[in-house]
Amino acid sequence: MKQTPKRTGIILAAGIGSRLRESGVKPLIHVNNIGLLLRTIQSHDVAGCDKIIIILGWQAEEIKKHVLSNYNGKTRLQFVQNHKYLLKNGISVLCAKPYVEGEFILTMADHILDDGIMRLASSHCPPKDGATLCVDYKLDTIFDMDDATKVLSEGNLIKRIGKELDEYNCVDTGVFIGTIGLMDALDRVCQQKGDTSLSEGVQALSDAGKMQTLDIGSCFWQDVDTPEMLDHAEKLLWGKKNIGEKP
Repeated sequence: MKQTPKRTGIILAAGIGSRLRESGVKPLIHVNNIGLLLRTIQSHDVAGCDKIIIILGWQAEEIKKHVLSNYNGKTRLQFVQNHKYLLKNGISVLCAKPYVEGEFILTMADHILDDGIMRLASSHCPPKDGATLCVDYKLDTIFDMDDATKVLSEGNLIKRIGKELDEYNCVDTGVFIGTIGLMDALDRVCQQKGDTSLSEGVQALSDAGKMQTLDIGSCFWQDVDTPEMLDHAEKLLWGKKNIGEKP
């Protein structure tokens, strides 16, 4: 049986998090007694990443200091500064490009992820020069569909992605298994527009037939963007056996 090679983890943690500013610096906000970013780092540990690149922007020094003081794992952490953090999130992904060799697992700092998703990601092989997005088909479980990034898939290929889609059959969970092809797609969009979102890079790969989906099945996840989402995430984790569960 072919063994999946070790991968680099990438965590996007550069944004301001304006909708949660009253609750503190977003990556450090606690959900179920664990800060969001520390929880995400632990998720990459579950995936077996041999290095984790953390892209910082807003309040970078405070976040870095907190992580170094509180992370007890053995995975090597590398902090990279995105000085253009007011631009779209694809710019943060591109900040990791010089430090990545081979395949990578990309997540957002503000997404709570079932360990099962990270195990799926760790064993999945993305298409050559492409990428795979973990998606959720359980549309009736999505807490805030208006805020969700929607995906239209056919078979295991993404056809369209975006928050404003009228036709969709699954939702973006924010977990990607990527190759340099995703970085290159983001680079091309950025050169054309001077900015790029991750979804724009995904759409570019999709147009080339190189963007796949991976169904998370019964696994759970939750984006934490608003006070309401934060409250929902707390309630969700009370009943789940996941990293940092309360006793």
